[in-house]
Amino acid sequence: MCNLYSQTKSQDAMRHVFDDMLEDGEGFIDETGNLPALPGIWPDYSAPVIRSGAEGWRLSMARWGMPTPPKYLEGKRVDKGVTNIRNVASPHWRRWLGVEHRCLVPFTSFSELDQRRDAARNSPVWFALDEDRPLGFFAGLRTEWTSVRKLKEGEVTAELFGFLTCPANAEVAPVHPKAMPVILTRPEDWRTWLTAPPEIALTLQRPLPDGMLKIVAEGVREDGG
Repeated sequence: MCNLYSQTKSQDAMRHVFDDMLEDGEGFIDETGNLPALPGIWPDYSAPVIRSGAEGWRLSMARWGMPTPPKYLEGKRVDKGVTNIRNVASPHWRRWLGVEHRCLVPFTSFSELDQRRDAARNSPVWFALDEDRPLGFFAGLRTEWTSVRKLKEGEVTAELFGFLTCPANAEVAPVHPKAMPVILTRPEDWRTWLTAPPEIALTLQRPLPDGMLKIVAEGVREDGG
């Protein structure tokens, strides 16, 4: 499962790559302030997401890790969150499949721990759409939730997100055969994910076509591109 990714493009780049999805009268609101490059985004880090809002599309910050199913929290004092979501048929996840809870998660690369024979233990392998690390988007879910994420914080109400996974494609499978993030690269798919009924939007929970990813770095904990 993907528990580390990067987003190193500027806010302006995110806004302009999104221009192709905007229709007449739609706006794009940036609520992130001065957003730095994020070469290593780990679980529970804050990162940008794009979602719909009353005044148009919104770029805002959220913490990576959706609420954990209650059965996995028995006897625990904190909920560290679930970063990757596969079984959307589960009642726990179905409540967040409506358009108000869907988001796009911008990324420039993501890593999987290397499971190839003779690979160094827990060595990250970074994948991107090409060597220049153009923007892509994970198909995400988000919600506002009150919980204890860290004992030192106590109970907090925070905007949370996670993203869907699917079977691995040809590039990811040798490194991590179990799964890969759901990646959307076309404006029409971005709009479908953010606006379509669940039964249509969830047809996008599928591997990126073979040949569309490249290994761009190995053995490092950050990918600055």
